[in-house]
Amino acid sequence: MTTQRADQFDSDRIGTRPRAEVKRRHDALEADSLGPHGGTQLSKGALTGYQWALGRGDGAPVTGAVAESTPDLDLLTAEVDAATVQLEAGPQQTLPRDYTQGVHDALAWVCGHTDDSP
Repeated sequence: MTTQRADQFDSDRIGTRPRAEVKRRHDALEADSLGPHGGTQLSKGALTGYQWALGRGDGAPVTGAVAESTPDLDLLTAEVDAATVQLEAGPQQTLPRDYTQGVHDALAWVCGHTDDSP
């Protein structure tokens, strides 16, 4: 019975955040990016991070790691770490810096590393 509750709790969360809250952040950012000024690389990266965290992407935005459904906290944290490495690598990175920063910021918030979300 305890396992069942844990499974239910886990399905209601993405990383450390309630699934509904992650979805709200995603939807607000998506609506903003569809506006007349479009999205920046930062907002596009954050949107991609949220989409992957919600289990909607084919692969992780930085590493390409594949999750069978919603990525667990370990996989989310590994992607934050990979984004951090890319950001610290400087100009040799393969993704635009602002895009990578957006991915990092979104996933760091999902993982509970920060209270600030993009």
